Amino acid sequence: MFVWWGLVSLALFYYAATGVSAFSVTTSNKDVQVDQNQGVDLTCQFSADFGTDARVEWKFKDLQGSQTYVIFDGKPTAAYTSRVTSFGSTLRFTKVTDKDNGVYDCEVSGKGQFGEVRVKLTVLVPPGVPVCRVPTSVTTGTSAVLSCRDMVGSPPPTYKWFKDGVLLPADPKTVSGFKNATYKLDPQTGKLEFMNVLKSDTASYYCVAENTAGPAQQCKGGKMEVRDINTGGIVAGVIIFLLLLALLGFGIWYAYKKGYIPSEQKTNVVYQPPSVYAGGEEDDGDFKQKSSFVV
Repeated sequence: MFVWWGLVSLALFYYAATGVSAFSVTTSNKDVQVDQNQGVDLTCQFSADFGTDARVEWKFKDLQGSQTYVIFDGKPTAAYTSRVTSFGSTLRFTKVTDKDNGVYDCEVSGKGQFGEVRVKLTVLVPPGVPVCRVPTSVTTGTSAVLSCRDMVGSPPPTYKWFKDGVLLPADPKTVSGFKNATYKLDPQTGKLEFMNVLKSDTASYYCVAENTAGPAQQCKGGKMEVRDINTGGIVAGVIIFLLLLALLGFGIWYAYKKGYIPSEQKTNVVYQPPSVYAGGEEDDGDFKQKSSFVV
């Protein structure tokens, strides 16, 4: 009884002193941010219950979901040997790039137990000049999509759109001057969509990409012109087409009438079966009585 109580007291004392419970794995920073090309440590602590020979491994999952080992069997894998070292259970990068963005799992096993902790690493990269696409001409009443995209910023940038230099609110219904607007704007994807364009939507548009890593960047942009449907032109085109069709029909009729286009003549072919009395080369097509028929 005394021994059991002593072990419990020792465990409680250890937890109070270190903040680490039995068979637990923790980290001092679960969300690490660091500038590109700088070094950084990803920390991992585990309780003494795992033993002095506990096995520690680090796994990496990138933003696309692909997973690989960083530390395996106590040493860096081939892809990390030049810039990663392991100090106990701490993972140290001498230099990070945007390809290191993702989550890292510290996995500890020992004495039949297993524990892990996850650390998110964000490599800070300012946004580049985004690529935006603005349709030059659209028809009233149709839909139009404007896109904006930056491929280098980390964390992923958010986007803002400007119309003739005026910032478009992400939710137009919250601003009195935009309550009648017919667009949807997604700041995360940079997509600006007009469901039912109006003549008043004619303007010059550009977008801005921004994140916490550096200054915002603006695309070149372009002008979108909204035009009404040319009803008169459509009607005139139909009339001209019908006149041409009628003229073509008259021309064909006139050519037939004047005999410029010969009519097809049918030839009657009468089938005449060969004579049952047909013979060899001496037959001339007429019936000739053979001597054998004379009585």
